[in-house]
Amino acid sequence: MFLAPYFSKQNQSICVSAQQASDFAKKIAQDFNPIHDVGAKRFCVPGDLLFALVLTQYGLSQNMKFSFAGMVGDGVELQFPEQVGADFSICDSRDKVYLNVSRQGDVSRCDAQTAAFIQQYVAFSGHNFIDILIPLMEQHQVMINPERPLVIYESMSFDLITLDFVDVRLSLVGQALTIAGKRGDVTLHFELHCGERLVGTGMKTLVMSGLRPYDPVFAAQMCATYEGRKTEF
Repeated sequence: MFLAPYFSKQNQSICVSAQQASDFAKKIAQDFNPIHDVGAKRFCVPGDLLFALVLTQYGLSQNMKFSFAGMVGDGVELQFPEQVGADFSICDSRDKVYLNVSRQGDVSRCDAQTAAFIQQYVAFSGHNFIDILIPLMEQHQVMINPERPLVIYESMSFDLITLDFVDVRLSLVGQALTIAGKRGDVTLHFELHCGERLVGTGMKTLVMSGLRPYDPVFAAQMCATYEGRKTEF
């Protein structure tokens, strides 16, 4: 299983260290958000890793929704129950909820299919900042704080027409930014194809806080810093 280096499991408890989370973000997702760095003041485990662990543990259902309720810190002991229903939550040992999951339809337990799906999705997710969010900020003439660029992953969902695929390709088909004061809600719509065949659709939502007027100089600096971290790695 390609996720094995990025978590530790004992019985039904799963822990992710800061180093494992950072390695997943950079090596698998190509995500260089500083909140996934070892020692970061506001460190958190990537939401995409939690998503990937759920699929690996419980399979790929035709219809799934993931709603993030909290930021997972270094070494938090997460409980992954052996049996779950259509709606369940991932909590820590003190019952604090970090992720709510809903699922419906047929379920695939094919490791190759699940791995391909995870890798395509997290690769798309890792390119959100430079390729999608910066152009949206410029379009709406707002931006996040360049000194503390924080974007929170709120939810994602997908609906698969069929589970009859192995290789899958994800493409962005729509994007929107809704602004309310200093908060910006980003909605991304995507399609999933196997070859030329449409096999599903999905949606991801993000929250940008502390919005301020767009400044092209600071925006360029944010991009350069991000790309510099990627090159350095």
